[in-house]
Amino acid sequence: MLDKLHAVEEKYRELESLISDPAVLADMPKWQKLSREHAQLAPVVEKYREYKKVREGLLEAKAIFDDNPDADMRRLAEEEIAELRPRLEALERELPILLLPKDPNDAKNVIVEIRGGVGGEEAALFAGDLFRMYARYAERRGWRVDVIDKNATEIGGFKEIAFSVDGAGAYSFLKYESGTHRVQRVPVTESSGRIHTSAVTVAVLPEAEEVEVEIAPADLRIDTYCASGAGGQYVNRTETAIRITHLPTGIVVQCQDEKSQLKNKEKAMRVLRARILEAAREEQAATVAADRKSQVGSGDRSERIRTYNFPQGRVTDHRIGLTLHKLAAVLDGDLDELLAALITADQAEKLRQAE
Repeated sequence: MLDKLHAVEEKYRELESLISDPAVLADMPKWQKLSREHAQLAPVVEKYREYKKVREGLLEAKAIFDDNPDADMRRLAEEEIAELRPRLEALERELPILLLPKDPNDAKNVIVEIRGGVGGEEAALFAGDLFRMYARYAERRGWRVDVIDKNATEIGGFKEIAFSVDGAGAYSFLKYESGTHRVQRVPVTESSGRIHTSAVTVAVLPEAEEVEVEIAPADLRIDTYCASGAGGQYVNRTETAIRITHLPTGIVVQCQDEKSQLKNKEKAMRVLRARILEAAREEQAATVAADRKSQVGSGDRSERIRTYNFPQGRVTDHRIGLTLHKLAAVLDGDLDELLAALITADQAEKLRQAE
């Protein structure tokens, strides 16, 4: 591990020198690429340098305690050892995690698609609850949410809704939300008070940049139509809504949330690029068995990943067996405890596979 950390530090120094080089500064794309790489290594290097400093301090304190006859000096050394030893142990646990291979998509913005499944109108209402949950979570983190397309129902739910979340590290947190979310509660449409079980699927896609996905104009069929709202009421009478079909893959995306046809097209293309990239990623991952060893973060949308039980006020994540009795807080966007547990489980699995 120390050899790897030393190599990372050397690479960090090399990048530090390069991004200060006038020749590199004149080449903006190259400078940006090197700067991103430098920034990605910074947390590892900072932690490694702290580790070296703490280890050196601990060795010095031990030497004083072992060799110095002065009682006061030995007492001070003993106090320093008691302070530095647990910090060194903590750093020794943190450093292997920092060395784990990084998901190249973690820093990206995301496209989230929520669709009502089994449960009809009740599933659509819960899709609306999940959208508000993610919107509030994004607000807590200072991220921006932008609705791309939605199919609303008359009583306030969504048969489906797609939206983007723009913010530092959005994918690194929200990627754990892909899958089937199950809700158990008495629907507002239920007169006899019976508890129903409904399901909603969530797909979280890392947003693809244009350079990552080449789309030839000839591969697209673009249709325009009049945007409509819940109950079939027209939002406007001009054809501002956009439907784009990617002919080679058959992927279809649409957007009608903006009043401008150009803006709707831009949003639809964001979704299309993300879906094409995700389809390619899933095809590649399907050939690698190790990518499916862990349920955490596998992104398999057929999985029932979580249950929201209203009568008992609890949320259970089935991938890691975690139950929290704070349903109202979770639906209000308090996802930190859930996501922290999922990230920890994911890291533990990767460490186990790396052994």
